[in-house]
Amino acid sequence: MQYSTPMELKGEVAIVTGGASGIGKAIAAELHAAGASVVIADQNSGAAAAEEIGAGGGARVVALEADVTSPEQIESVTTYAMDAFGSIDILVNNAAMFATVKHGPFEEISIEEWRAVLEVNVIGTALFAAAVVGPMRSQGSGRIVNIASGMVFLGSPYMLHYVASKGAVVAITRSLAKELGRDGILVNALAPGFTMSDGVLAHAASFSGAIERAPLGRAIARQQVPADLVGAVRFLVGPASAFITGQTLAVDGGVVLN
Repeated sequence: MQYSTPMELKGEVAIVTGGASGIGKAIAAELHAAGASVVIADQNSGAAAAEEIGAGGGARVVALEADVTSPEQIESVTTYAMDAFGSIDILVNNAAMFATVKHGPFEEISIEEWRAVLEVNVIGTALFAAAVVGPMRSQGSGRIVNIASGMVFLGSPYMLHYVASKGAVVAITRSLAKELGRDGILVNALAPGFTMSDGVLAHAASFSGAIERAPLGRAIARQQVPADLVGAVRFLVGPASAFITGQTLAVDGGVVLN
């Protein structure tokens, strides 16, 4: 059996939501390095990220503006991918609200805040998965990787709406794996630890306590960065994980131990 090679994803097409910056950009760059053509779908312009990732040549990298809560915009992304590349082999559901989510006692979270977080983190994940399932079923294969959070397993306080949304992502992953396995579509999730993403760095004052504490609870006692996640994603979408589905892999430096 052929396992990972430098270009093991050559000829495949990946969509990465929230790929204009941070974790999503790092994942998009890794999949491109593995040979895949990449479509970055982000509510912000991903043109700069696409240009940077594709600067070294290889497969194409395209950026499309898309709100993951809009079925119409999601459809425009999948339609573009099929028209431009002919297939959709990989979906990484990375887009999420986190850095801008309000912290505080759960009883003070407004219904508007609940709805905003659930719309993006839960419904957006399900909608994008639904949009790629048709093409993946037609070709008899596909990989979906959902980005959850290690906070689900830690019972983290003061962000109940966010933690609940990422718990739902784990549940979605398990249910979709059972539903789609017979179609040759594998669905897994990553649960990152607290990561020094662009969003966190942009709101460093709000996260100062978490930034200071994060390395202390890890077996690998340093800050986590987006590059720490890309190897796990590459594994889950590559040939070495062909018999793995429905799993949530903690990538956090040894905080959550299974």
